[in-house]
Amino acid sequence: MPPTLSALPEEAVEETAPVLLEEILEQIFLRLPPDEPACLVRASLASKLWLALLTGPRFRSRYREHHAAPPMLGFLNSTPWGSTEQQEGHPAVTETEEGHPAVPPFVSTTGFRARLPDHGWGHRDYNAWDCRHGRVLLGQNNGLLEGARRLAVWDPMTGCRRELQKPEVVYGEVDEVVYSYGLYAAAVLCAVSSCDHLACHEGPFRVVHFSLTKVVGGDDFVAQVCMSSPETCDCSKPSSDLAEWSDPCPGVSVGRDGYIEPRPPILINEALHLMLSHFCHGAVPYAQIIKYDLSSDCLSLIDAPKGGVNMDNVSILMAMEDGSLGFAHLKRLTLFMWSTHVGSDDVAAWTCRRVIKLKNLLPIKNPSKDIRLLGAVEGSDVIFVTTDLGIYSLNVKSLQDKKISNEECLVSLIPYMSFYNTREKGETCDAAH
Repeated sequence: MPPTLSALPEEAVEETAPVLLEEILEQIFLRLPPDEPACLVRASLASKLWLALLTGPRFRSRYREHHAAPPMLGFLNSTPWGSTEQQEGHPAVTETEEGHPAVPPFVSTTGFRARLPDHGWGHRDYNAWDCRHGRVLLGQNNGLLEGARRLAVWDPMTGCRRELQKPEVVYGEVDEVVYSYGLYAAAVLCAVSSCDHLACHEGPFRVVHFSLTKVVGGDDFVAQVCMSSPETCDCSKPSSDLAEWSDPCPGVSVGRDGYIEPRPPILINEALHLMLSHFCHGAVPYAQIIKYDLSSDCLSLIDAPKGGVNMDNVSILMAMEDGSLGFAHLKRLTLFMWSTHVGSDDVAAWTCRRVIKLKNLLPIKNPSKDIRLLGAVEGSDVIFVTTDLGIYSLNVKSLQDKKISNEECLVSLIPYMSFYNTREKGETCDAAH
């Protein structure tokens, strides 16, 4: 039996007591909810001891390991860029002196406030394209035919920004329709192999760029992918805004009527997936999935579940908690959940795993008004649904829902997942130009 404090020499008690106190405090602080960063901030202001403990690398590492998955601190939305009208339940879009939006439309669902680059956004208007591993990928939202548009990777925790130029392949010898809506997409992800992605937002990253190109004189669109070299947000030196891009991978024909849905790609087992919709006048619309394997640099097409018609924000892709590819489809007030499974013949097939009636599950005032799917959290069973009363997160396994916004008019919702770091909040970082 270990000795009690009363049985130890006085000198040993004086040394042991602070260690025991810190261990007890750590056990208490580890249980503070990660999706309420204000709790950690208030605790750090209580005393110098608590501040040193909460901002130390030991506690931050244990806190991330204890909670495993990073929480959702806010989200970015894809409302039509350039609209500065304030929506009910949303803060007004901040503008620069020139009248340009000063920040992409980031909405906090907690006490967290995103940090802007130290030198702002310059004269560029950006829209959110993707968010993963603590980084946000932005696309310049200028006129569609004004030459080479830029990309930017932004860290909302530190304010660090890195600008990249889109790959030249997009501006090759193709018809001008290549610049149109629905013919490009991109993803950002950590470039470190075997990373747990709990605190890698300042490390090397890659950008994967998708495009549907149509060669002059051709009929069908061809999907291609280029990948940037690993980039870092090194705030000690200016960044080059000309990224090195790989040669495009072998293309895959997607027909003459396919277009990419305006939602971020989803990452499952080193492969990115995008929704591809087909709509031709007089024909029944249908959906396919573009899959890009990062390890083999190979593109392929996957048919969506039978009956999975993708129109008017009624279908989304999901990276399920069990690691499978998911497909959520709405039909009026009924949600159909599909996922892939590998059979005995090693062939992946779709299975309808659940049918959920939303009428008595989510707050709905007017059942005749359309319900839309806006997005999902990667690696979980959580989706985002908008009704006439606002936006709700819904866990399709536990059926627990939570209202996160009063907004209704969103094209898609991109969750920002990260652990809050009080020390990083005060640091400056801008790798703009």
